Amino acid sequence: MSAPTGLDAADLADPARLRPNDPCFCGSGRKFKRCHGPSFERVRPGTVGPRRDVPDDIERPHYAAEGGRSRRDVPDVQDADTLEAMRRTGRAAAEVLRDVGAAVAPGVTTDELDRLCHEACLAAGGYPSPLNYGDPSFPKSICTSINEVICHGIPDSRPLRDGDIVNLDVTLFREGVHGDTNATFAVGTIDELSRRLIAVTRECLEKGIEAVRPGRPTSDIGRAIQDHAEGHGFSVVRAFTGHGVGREFHTGLHILHYHEPRDRIVTMEPGMTFTIEPMIALGAWQVRMWDDGWTAVTTDGRRTAQFEHTLVVTDDGCEILTLHPDGRWSGTP
Repeated sequence: MSAPTGLDAADLADPARLRPNDPCFCGSGRKFKRCHGPSFERVRPGTVGPRRDVPDDIERPHYAAEGGRSRRDVPDVQDADTLEAMRRTGRAAAEVLRDVGAAVAPGVTTDELDRLCHEACLAAGGYPSPLNYGDPSFPKSICTSINEVICHGIPDSRPLRDGDIVNLDVTLFREGVHGDTNATFAVGTIDELSRRLIAVTRECLEKGIEAVRPGRPTSDIGRAIQDHAEGHGFSVVRAFTGHGVGREFHTGLHILHYHEPRDRIVTMEPGMTFTIEPMIALGAWQVRMWDDGWTAVTTDGRRTAQFEHTLVVTDDGCEILTLHPDGRWSGTP
């Protein structure tokens, strides 16, 4: 099909360049402003509902009652019992992510996704790790990051729109350990550039995982991710990193998603557990924070995607601890 009059290939590839009265990228024949245009408006905060209750018989992390952050002076290399607990909890977290992701659709609010996540965590016998974490305390049980929201989006009354992309970040606390994973999902029909962004971001995580080897510096991970993202014309958000995880939600170990030669001082070793969670942007990688103290957005308003797994370094590579029991990854390929 030939391009509509006045549009070039770049316009068709990037809906952000479409004018309100141009034909929509989806081929509906409707004007962009009447079809998928609303999903390219800047995300605005909605109304945040009340915090959800956790039954007394559910094991809680230390910050659940009073808020606060993790203790950082903890070992990043786990013993055998901790690793077994992390395998079980990680698989359960992956099931929660898959279940919540199945509910992603136009018209569904992110608060409804929060309810589903909260109930799924409790049904799995666990506590939703984000709830009451940090300072200020995170008020919900899942992070829902839409379009230009890089990470830590707070679920609220905003309904998902056809053409949005949304990252769901699930962490489950159970058996004294955390399992942390996330994936990006398409909402209805999305444009090809957003689909390519999601695919490349998932590939970036795969490249990062492939770079995990005992005896090698963690900077190998960032190099692999940055090379792949920039090779496809995208950028790597630098303000947020992967992190050590285990009996604490976050430890003092940071995993950069871009190459920093000075990061070579951290050497991977068997039994070390951490997340890799690259955030890849269509445009600027710089960050602006909302007044809620959590929501991070791109400075240019262009979209980002993210995928995350918790893993353990093995003698010859690594093992993904948050893989779904069926072996398939969650999110939009």
